[in-house]
Amino acid sequence: MMPAINPAKIGFDFDGVIADTAESFLRIACEEHGHCDFRLEDITHFEVENCLGMSVETVATVFHKILKDCLGTGLQPILGALDVLSELAELVGTVTVVTARPLREPVLDWFAHFLPQKVLPAIQVVAMGDHDDKPRHILAQGLQWFVDDRADTCVQLQAAGLQPLLFSQPWNRDCRNIPTVSSWQEIRDLLSLVQTPSIF
Repeated sequence: MMPAINPAKIGFDFDGVIADTAESFLRIACEEHGHCDFRLEDITHFEVENCLGMSVETVATVFHKILKDCLGTGLQPILGALDVLSELAELVGTVTVVTARPLREPVLDWFAHFLPQKVLPAIQVVAMGDHDDKPRHILAQGLQWFVDDRADTCVQLQAAGLQPLLFSQPWNRDCRNIPTVSSWQEIRDLLSLVQTPSIF
């Protein structure tokens, strides 16, 4: 049984946890590069070029576009994410997002577009630019729990004495040794948040 989670001690990854980056990737790969035969379930590896028939260059081009311009590429929130983040912000005052993205501003712009103005001051974004350096930044924020979709990151978090929750995605379903969550409703339940009517 999973121990109780202190809502003030949990942080979140952005891509694949809060934002539906895979949907944007597949859509842009089809519309701009002619790769239209893939579905979400086909992304069975975090490094997309290892499971889809796309060149490293094409994959990098698509991801770079999403990283630079979340709004322009139509990046959408994962179901329930914004409701739970808003409830959490009201409860604890600060919600920390630690992303391996190198650019912070596009993420802040994305939150400014999707979240109510009153919630924005509570959203703290740390863009650290390196998938393998997350534990240091998460520890620096005083967090204990962290939700991420990259299995290797979760293993690193465990090694650093942190408590990872793996957000279930097709590219991490072979991972058996890390507690998983499959939806934001499940995260809400683990945090014992009181559900309020959706504002989105």
